[in-house]
Amino acid sequence: MSEHTPASHNLTSGTPKLSVVVIAKNEADRIGKLLASVKDAYEVIVVDSGSSDGTPEVCEHFGARFVHMDWLGYAGQKQAAMDLASGDWILNLDADEALSPELAMEIAQAMQTADQTIAGFSMPRLSRYLNRWIRHGGWYPDRKIRLVRKGYGKWVGDALHERLEVSGSTLELKNPILHYVYRDISDQVETINRFSRIFAANRTGHPSGLHVLGGIFHAIGKFLECAIWKRGLLDGCPGLIIAVNSSFYVFLKHAKAWELNQPSQAGRQLMDSGKKHTDHE
Repeated sequence: MSEHTPASHNLTSGTPKLSVVVIAKNEADRIGKLLASVKDAYEVIVVDSGSSDGTPEVCEHFGARFVHMDWLGYAGQKQAAMDLASGDWILNLDADEALSPELAMEIAQAMQTADQTIAGFSMPRLSRYLNRWIRHGGWYPDRKIRLVRKGYGKWVGDALHERLEVSGSTLELKNPILHYVYRDISDQVETINRFSRIFAANRTGHPSGLHVLGGIFHAIGKFLECAIWKRGLLDGCPGLIIAVNSSFYVFLKHAKAWELNQPSQAGRQLMDSGKKHTDHE
């Protein structure tokens, strides 16, 4: 597929019922794609941690149930959203994602035919960045478990690596979630800065200057991995930008971890900022 559009296939053409759950904050410019792609689901629930940009109005327009909830961390917030669902199956999506038409059809068929031993389904995720679908550099297939039978899934993980654990067997779906990942380069850089701060604040030990030096070599390795080994350069200029920014993120994690070990006010502020990261951005 060279181009993709959000789905319009009826996800509830028969039993069982599908609930779609989403967490969001200030996603008015993106969440409409998601809501349009799942408009025929049995129910759509958006758990919001304090939007101020019109996200509630967009959700109301599409008929989604809108629930405010203070931020509990990624795993906690996603679990709280899933606990609100009443359908037989629960599809977990992020606000910057949408269903491809092919995946919507595949989900409907999978729910109809899955026997009781199947508790969940994984699916690939295809990201769009800088006006291009990214198929290399480690970004695809980026397979995720997102569809789970009610009562058989639980979100676990730390501040950066949440995942959906399933109690039972899972199967793989073929067609992708569409991921409208970063709005632009600045958005990616801001995410890198935020995630590297969280990583450093939650790291144990006392990194020395050698840790920063090691970060340089790790960053070089990451660039070669993304650009060459995983063929990111086949995605053109966006692939090159992804490789460079990925290597920068690796180095920044090492540098910020070292900074936190310095007896400076700046280091203490960075630690406080990371450990008190309670807003979903």
